[in-house]
Amino acid sequence: MTSAENKCWGECMDVAIQIAHEAGKVVQEAVKQEKQVSSKSTPTDLVTEADQQVEDLIISTLKEKFPSHRFIGEESSAAGEKCILTDEPTWIIDPIDGTCNFVHSFPMVAVSIGFAVKKELEFGVIYHCFDGTLYTARRGHGAFCNGAPIQVSKERDISKALILTEIGAKRDPATLEIFLGNMQKLLSAPAHGVRIIGSSTLALCHIATGAAEAYYQYGLHCWDIAAAAVIIREAGGCVIDTSGGPLDLMSRRVVAAGSREMADYVVRQLQPISYERDDHDPDVLP
Repeated sequence: MTSAENKCWGECMDVAIQIAHEAGKVVQEAVKQEKQVSSKSTPTDLVTEADQQVEDLIISTLKEKFPSHRFIGEESSAAGEKCILTDEPTWIIDPIDGTCNFVHSFPMVAVSIGFAVKKELEFGVIYHCFDGTLYTARRGHGAFCNGAPIQVSKERDISKALILTEIGAKRDPATLEIFLGNMQKLLSAPAHGVRIIGSSTLALCHIATGAAEAYYQYGLHCWDIAAAAVIIREAGGCVIDTSGGPLDLMSRRVVAAGSREMADYVVRQLQPISYERDDHDPDVLP
């Protein structure tokens, strides 16, 4: 990275922090209002007017400041825009992570803004909309919660581990059987426990702070992973594919942990659940 690029990406991160706060205030007000709720890919994949409003706010602000950059957003992708990561500077945005929580006013909702250059994640900003906690990290510069350094748990013993996960949008009997089977294997290890909080990004932030030892999921999206992956890595953790290989941002699956040993243990317990890739082209036959 050149010094000019280093300065530029730092300025981008400053803007991301500012817009995350602004978007968070919109979410804080919107949660008090009556919500217009609809569904996307499945009846449990919810979207509200606030999701679209917040994404429009974030992208329009960023486009004004960085007109040459590319954008991947949850709601624009749902509306039909192709979800393709190129070498160009790219913002990866989840305007309201935890939409179901938002609908029910359950206090686990976040704005997530990730940034990638040449397909490498450069920084991540995640704002907890209910309590105002701000998680930030930039590649090579450390990870922070409200400005204070954070570090992952280095616990390697599964019997002393708290594991986090999320269900995903698929709820057919076969998928649920695999999901519950994966959870059963970890509970039988025996892990201290398995938790589901309804927000992938905030769950991943709990890995970065050391509040939990590992996270796994099938069915999340690139905008759920991008910002959090930088934060976990800069806090000393690892983020990998459920196969045990390198993270594939578009694969819709992830294992994150404070240590590689813990991540590898979780990988060995998992039976995979198949989801269509984020960068799948519907115009191309499989």
